[in-house]
Amino acid sequence: MNLGDLVVRKSYGGDVTFRVENIVQNAAVIKGTEFRLLADSPLDDLIQVPPSRITERGQQAQIKAKESLTRLRKDRQEQSQRSGESALGGWPQAPKEAPYFEVPGKVLHLDGDALYLSKSLSLYEQLRIPAEGHHVHESKMAETLYRLLPRVRPDIVVITGHDGVLKQSNTYDLYSLNSYKNSQNFVAAIRVAREYERNFDALTIVAGACQSHFEALLGTGANFASSPGRILIHALDPVYIAAKASFTSIRDTVNLGDVLNHTISGNQGMGGIETRGSFRIGMPRLQNLSTLKVTPSAV
Repeated sequence: MNLGDLVVRKSYGGDVTFRVENIVQNAAVIKGTEFRLLADSPLDDLIQVPPSRITERGQQAQIKAKESLTRLRKDRQEQSQRSGESALGGWPQAPKEAPYFEVPGKVLHLDGDALYLSKSLSLYEQLRIPAEGHHVHESKMAETLYRLLPRVRPDIVVITGHDGVLKQSNTYDLYSLNSYKNSQNFVAAIRVAREYERNFDALTIVAGACQSHFEALLGTGANFASSPGRILIHALDPVYIAAKASFTSIRDTVNLGDVLNHTISGNQGMGGIETRGSFRIGMPRLQNLSTLKVTPSAV
């Protein structure tokens, strides 16, 4: 078995496909290909699988992801159409070119996983959402936000990576942050972000990963968090919510039922509170400055 091989775990019935990230003696560190799951496993519990093999659970996640992303693109187009109708309301007849420009909410995305960060930034780009992303270990996210927030000045912050309920010899306590791999780090990062901006509508915070302590993240100041049902969440679930907040008008609140039920993992994977959108329109239309004929007036 080599680094990069795709594997499934025999002890879990081969329900999730992983990629081998590291091998130390007789154990491997493995990362979910669809879900934000980082785990370790004895080598003798792993079965190598070909790239063409997809588990039933993985296949369901891919179908749901495709549906969710299709809906996101449709919602983005509809928002642009509504913007046009709003801007043209005062015009006697529609001009040849739209007289307005769009300002989606800006996203600052911190991710503990470089591959998932790359996928997330690609989706933001497809949806024409301004986004800046940083690969940051979960333990460093609080100090990184303290440094980045004043410079980036985002409308939306995504704090995600890897998490999970820890394997313990005694019975775990789901109320305790000590029972989770990285929830305490996400809480620290949320606290920094909320100290920077206390208004929940001025800064939308989306936080958490697989099995995160939902109540603690929300209680610290997140608008949306994982995971109410302590389940695995899809790699793009936090991105889906951030995107919806980015192109929901500032005149509206994000439709909770719509956005949570159409995430890939559903409302047991992500939850949240009423939050105003970040999308604005501006007028007049931004011009191509290279074509403007201007007479200088300053000496």
